[in-house]
Amino acid sequence: MIAHQFPALQVVVPLIAAPVCVILRDARVAWTIALVVTWAALGMALTILHRVLEGGTISYLLGDWAAPWGIEYRIDMVNAFLLVIVTTIGSVVIPYARASVEAEIPAPRVYLFYCMYLLNLAGLLGIVITGDVFNLFVFLEISSLSSYVLISLGKDRRALTAAYRYLVMGTIGATFYIIGVGMMYMMTGTLNMADLATLMPAVIETRTIHVALAFLTVGLSLKLALFPLHVWLPNAYTYAPSTVSAFMAATGTKVAVYALLRIVFTVFGAVDLLTVADAREMLMALAAAAMIGASATAIYQNNVKRVLAYSSIAQIGYMVLGISIASVTGLAGTIVHLFNHALMKAGLFMVLGCVFLRVGSVMLPDMEGLGRRMPFTMAAFVAGGLSLVGVPTSVGFISKWYLVQAALERGWWPLVVVIMVTSLLAVIYIWRIVEAAYFRPPRAGAVAVEEAPLSMLVPTWIMIGAAYYFGIDATRTLDIAVGAAETLLGGLQ
Repeated sequence: MIAHQFPALQVVVPLIAAPVCVILRDARVAWTIALVVTWAALGMALTILHRVLEGGTISYLLGDWAAPWGIEYRIDMVNAFLLVIVTTIGSVVIPYARASVEAEIPAPRVYLFYCMYLLNLAGLLGIVITGDVFNLFVFLEISSLSSYVLISLGKDRRALTAAYRYLVMGTIGATFYIIGVGMMYMMTGTLNMADLATLMPAVIETRTIHVALAFLTVGLSLKLALFPLHVWLPNAYTYAPSTVSAFMAATGTKVAVYALLRIVFTVFGAVDLLTVADAREMLMALAAAAMIGASATAIYQNNVKRVLAYSSIAQIGYMVLGISIASVTGLAGTIVHLFNHALMKAGLFMVLGCVFLRVGSVMLPDMEGLGRRMPFTMAAFVAGGLSLVGVPTSVGFISKWYLVQAALERGWWPLVVVIMVTSLLAVIYIWRIVEAAYFRPPRAGAVAVEEAPLSMLVPTWIMIGAAYYFGIDATRTLDIAVGAAETLLGGLQ
């Protein structure tokens, strides 16, 4: 039955489709291929999630080689949920991409965009689905290399500098990660996550494993842009084409957070890593610094894409905060925020793509008076911004409520204060944009603009609408998140 091959096809189909786009060298055909592949990937991801919910963990052995000697794709509730997140974003962004990409990327390079997009999607899905720490590295590099190209495709030459900085930082992160993997292999003789989880308690006190853990943590922290290793992210999101910013902000760092979850709670799950290695306080402090520092920095930005970039760094802090709390409620808050923040941030960056298409800029002064000239576009920004702040009925509220609840369960009141303060800071930087769009007249000499095309507005509102639908009816996503948290805290079964 073909459904049993979906774990492999999830990665193989976009991986094969990517070079086809290069061979054909036609932008419209490449877009059509990307559209079909991304929606097929979403269908496969939903089927896999349904199978996991109905029958438990799926173990897919490549080439019928038994684990741990062969490569295993191991799918439980955690990565099944992530597969749905990544493919949902990928499939909704592609219809939006056509008009945006044609406007922001030189015509001879458009087919390359769809090739790299599919390659990036294949890498992200591979990271999520693999049960092997070395193959996680391989897919991490596939997604990273394609990300560097995607960022550099824009017409703004500063995109090249941003891509180069990301390349340097990403390469350092990947090197740190693979050094950590090598050290673990030296001590255990295995690369399979399930096998590592059973062998790790016997070697956890060795200096080699402690050093390996440090390398793994720093490497993944660079990839997920955890403060203070976030310096590549603001320029990458700001100068990349709008479609790239929307896709990367909603998927790239989320998958890196997932990889950190896997290392902490699966590979080292049997040894209570946060306690043994005294890592809890360190992660908590870095998360709080990211939340406060990035939110405060966002207030002073005049480029709205940069505002959202610093907001993303703060939101990564929320996710790492849930990891550091290490309770079912805290991890559920992190996992559901992976989904919730993907919806919010993709929608907000897509709004800015609409603005850039019509105005040619996303600088705050150029958005003055835009609320009346592009009412549907800016209404989507207001709705997405309110969700980012965390107003009730939005997904942002659900995430923050669970993180606050997790902190209160531990009796850690300072964390509640940090969450509240950063929410207030979010009000300030979102309000600056709303004020410019709705309460200031257009600048003298501003050209007349019309509303964004439906091909971009509809996907944008799908994301923003989902951010409220899953805020009003959060039962399904929270059930999955709580189940995933219980799976992680219970160790690898």
